[in-house]
Amino acid sequence: MQRRFLGWKPASAIPAVAILLGAFLLGTPAAPAGAQEPALRIATEGAYPPWNFTAPDGKLDGFEVDLAQDLCRRMQARCNIVQQDFDGMIPALNSGKFDAIMAGMSITEQRQQAIAFSRPYVALGNGIVVEKGTDLARALGSVQRLSLDDGSEATKQGIARIQAALKGKAVGVQGSTTHAAFAERYLATVADIRLYKTTEQHDLDLAAGRLDAIIADSTALQETLSKPDFADYAIMGPGFTGGVLGTGIGVGLRKSDAALKTRFDEAISSALADGTLKRLSEKWFKLDVTPRP
Repeated sequence: MQRRFLGWKPASAIPAVAILLGAFLLGTPAAPAGAQEPALRIATEGAYPPWNFTAPDGKLDGFEVDLAQDLCRRMQARCNIVQQDFDGMIPALNSGKFDAIMAGMSITEQRQQAIAFSRPYVALGNGIVVEKGTDLARALGSVQRLSLDDGSEATKQGIARIQAALKGKAVGVQGSTTHAAFAERYLATVADIRLYKTTEQHDLDLAAGRLDAIIADSTALQETLSKPDFADYAIMGPGFTGGVLGTGIGVGLRKSDAALKTRFDEAISSALADGTLKRLSEKWFKLDVTPRP
């Protein structure tokens, strides 16, 4: 076998320096024809139904699992969906443990300092669940949608109403979420804010009477209220969008992965345009929470 650069010699007779030089000159061998690119690793929490959850058979399921599979088909990419605790997702993404996050993660200015986001695939707000017919429920009043971005008098009055209603109350929120940031900013000085690892944990404490209220996004709260243990509970009072709650839910990505962001943006736009996002939203949430095209 001829060596164009070094001439033929028995392998044992080739000095180590020559071997290194040959490797440098020849370069890295090209990938075999038809070789597949590495699978994208997409992390989800697996504990946030109906967004993502672990089914009885141990498989991940939910809105974001269905959507991730659809987006991967559109990108013509092989994907592996893996479970990761929510509070460690951003550090794990940046350390290379996986390539993307799809876990009900709101796009906020604070998170954008650490990671990039795709365009939103969901637009929604938060809500407060309390027991029906109580003084607390009456103080919160009927459901009202308000924006933290507009600075309107109605928004200011809505914040004042929940502060007065929840004064001295025990309020549960999932830690490391926009809802925890909302509670910290608007309720920490008046209420007993308790942080939980998962929404399921604060749901259990609400049902057991250890909490007076929980705050989460409206779709997760609808899932909670669909359970028999919560027949006597309801969403009450003002619900908010914008501000610390972010501009929607998107795919979390490393800032260095600009090409991957473009691929996700294009796939989400395609799923929005052909109605797939709306169909999946109505399947899992029973309502359309898709963003504007």
